[in-house]
Amino acid sequence: MTPADGAAAVEAYIARCAPEVQAVLRAVRQTVRHAAPQAEERISYQMPALFQHGAVVYYGAFKQHLGLYPPVVDEPALRERVARYAGPKGNLQFRYAEPLPLALIADVVRARLAVNLAKAKPR
Repeated sequence: MTPADGAAAVEAYIARCAPEVQAVLRAVRQTVRHAAPQAEERISYQMPALFQHGAVVYYGAFKQHLGLYPPVVDEPALRERVARYAGPKGNLQFRYAEPLPLALIADVVRARLAVNLAKAKPR
């Protein structure tokens, strides 16, 4: 899959959602792409995802919330900041009825990317 194919697949995913959810997804997409500008965008597990030396983040539209995966595990201060959004399976859930914490989402992506980059460095 080329980067253009991945971007087109993500756009198709967003287009299938209700207009109000599309706006949320586009805001999150822009935020995560800005936080990880070199990451490859694609659909994985039937949702938009970014990959750079492994999965950085997945995000998806659900009935009442936007889901963000995987959870933050390596940074205690960030884990504390996302605690109120913790879902039942370790994911993060951002309710559509609440303001979207885009800066927090960007911090999650940067933290996940840092972990991937550290693991990818030759020893």
